[in-house]
Parts: sequence; C-alpha cells; structure tokens
Amino acid sequence: MHDASELDVPTPIDRNRQTTVADEAQRAVRARGLTRRFGTRAVLDGLDLDVAPGEFVALLGRSGSGKTTLLRALGRLDRISEGHLETPAAVATVFQEPRLLPWKRAWQNIALGLRAPDARRRALDALNEVGLAEHAQAWPATLSGGQAQRVSLARALVRDPKLLLLDEPFGALDALTRMSMHKLVQKLWRTHRLAVLLVTHDVDEAALLADRVLVLSQGRIEHEERIVLPAVRSVDQPEFRALRRRLLTSLGVEVADEAIAAAPARLAPGALR
Repeated sequence: MHDASELDVPTPIDRNRQTTVADEAQRAVRARGLTRRFGTRAVLDGLDLDVAPGEFVALLGRSGSGKTTLLRALGRLDRISEGHLETPAAVATVFQEPRLLPWKRAWQNIALGLRAPDARRRALDALNEVGLAEHAQAWPATLSGGQAQRVSLARALVRDPKLLLLDEPFGALDALTRMSMHKLVQKLWRTHRLAVLLVTHDVDEAALLADRVLVLSQGRIEHEERIVLPAVRSVDQPEFRALRRRLLTSLGVEVADEAIAAAPARLAPGALR
C-alpha cells in the first residue's frame, strides 16, 4: 500500500471531464450528476454517489438500470457524457469471467502489464494471498472455476488498488465455491483496507458482504440500506430477513409471506442485471 508521501492529490475537473483523482483522505469515489447517454437514452441520469475509503458497497438493480455502465465509468473503461467523477489513481476490476490468457501460466496472467522489476515476486505473493501458491505454473485450462477467479482476484490485488470493482464475480460459481470466495474477499478487504464496489444480482450476497447496499433504478440510486446487523451475519437472523424483504421490495419484487422472505433471495441473473 502507498505510504503517506504517496497519497494521490486531487486536481480540478471540468464539468464534462471523465475522471480526476479523489481526495483519498475523504472518499474513494465521488460522483455528482453523473450521466452516460447512448444516443438519446440516458443509462446513467444525474447519479450522485460517494464511497468512503475502506467501505464495502453492494449495488443491486434490474436489467437496464445502469449497474454495469456505472462500474465501467468508475473503472475508466467507458467515458461519461456529463457530470463530475473522482476516483483513485489505482482502480482494479474483477469481472464475472476470469478473462485469463490461456497461453500464459497463472503467475504470468497476474503479472501481465505490471511494470515493476519484482513483478514475478509480487505475482507469486498475490497467488499465495488467495491460497493458490502451488498453482503458480498452472495453465488456465487446468484450473477450476473458483481457482481461475482467485487468479483474477490476485491480478487485481497485485496492482495495489485503492478501489476494487467486482462485476458479479461469483455468479458463475457453485454454491460452496461462492461461499468460499465470499470469505476470501472479506479477508482481503479487511487486510488491504480498500474500498469495494460489488455489482450483484444476489440480494443475500449483498446483505452478507456489504456495509451499505444501493439499489439502482433508471440510472439513479433509488434506495439505500446501511447494514446494521450482528457482527456475525446469518440468513436465519430476523434482522437479516427484514433487510432482505426491504431490498426485494425496493427491487419491485413482491414478498407475499414470511416463507418467501426466508427463502434464498438469489434471483435469476437476467432479473436484476
């Protein structure tokens, strides 16, 4: 991580400029009036957002709500049409697919584009941190889905990001592997003290992992829940079920009775994308 002498300094920004460096002593993300148009359609429509350093935020929303567009804007993968957007200089993204180069070994995928004399050592350290030290020489085709996603996560962390963007990274994993990845992400978040923005269609996942859950609708944040739950969270807690019910309601999903409210709230991917 950077020491105090390496903190990024904020610079002025024009109204229509893409990004600037956030004042990391105050926030990891600051967006005001963020707008992204495709033709005449505004996918992001005057969106305001703040993410504090070290905060874990989950983002829910139906198909077409603008989740992926927002993530791409924060990751500097897409331009904005209007608005003021500040992000750290160091941002990393983990996608739903690991996106590993099949002709490079695991450690080489992690070190790809890393301009440092100790790139190999840093890649091996990152692999060790995600529990795959013994797979450094493995080809991507020999890795399981969970292992490949761990390599992808290591590739993000090796760049020492101040903001980590997770675009449904657990959606294609089986239930047990997904639980293991949840624990790993929580451990890495606490260790590195970085800001995390998770896009997910899994209401339970959002409530189990995040400090704060946002619901995006028609290009704006329409609902916010700050998580106030016991230190050890469980889907069986009455407080958790009440939170799930509120989130589902904010997504326009009718919860008819307590039995439905207590059922796993992982909707089909297409329903909430």
